[in-house]
Amino acid sequence: MDIKEGYNHWAEQYDSNANQTRDLEAVALRTALKDYRFERCLEMGCGTGKNSAFLIEIVQEVVAVDFSEAMLAKAKAKIIADNIQFIQADISQAWDFLDGTFDLVSFSLVLEHLEQLSQVFEKLAMVTNTGSLVYIGELHPFKQYAGSKARFDSPEGQQVITCFNHHLSDFTAAAQANGFNIIEIKEYFDADDRRHLPRILSILFIKL
Repeated sequence: MDIKEGYNHWAEQYDSNANQTRDLEAVALRTALKDYRFERCLEMGCGTGKNSAFLIEIVQEVVAVDFSEAMLAKAKAKIIADNIQFIQADISQAWDFLDGTFDLVSFSLVLEHLEQLSQVFEKLAMVTNTGSLVYIGELHPFKQYAGSKARFDSPEGQQVITCFNHHLSDFTAAAQANGFNIIEIKEYFDADDRRHLPRILSILFIKL
């Protein structure tokens, strides 16, 4: 299913349905960033605001972006704060909807929907400064290899949203080619049970 159409349909049930990937990625983001404080954050793929609520507590100004109008409507209804601005935009296109630079950029379960990571990091290099951090939280590649994709149930049956597999080296190579170094890589498992495939991959980069 088309990405924008898929998330517009998913929005009504996104917060209420059981979703281990959504919930564990929220843990990953909070774990990675809880000891930091920032001036400006660019939140790419804010969805219904599941992470926005946390980011507005540690950031002076948040610019939250999503492709889906329906997901954004949920976020705007949920997150009422003076320090957040919501923008509807397609981040696979030029980032001409942005103003200034950011000391944190976060991507939560969004890069699986973008085919070219190199283009993302090229744009990141233009909206960050030395010392800026980039957080990425994604469905683990091992899960993708096993066939997992962003999906939800609808009256018409199960809907699978267009996704692209990215290997760990795809993330690190694109980052390093554009002036970012790795701070940490973590894997998160369902119920912290390491006998099974990890569900979430999180990576924290710093701009050199």
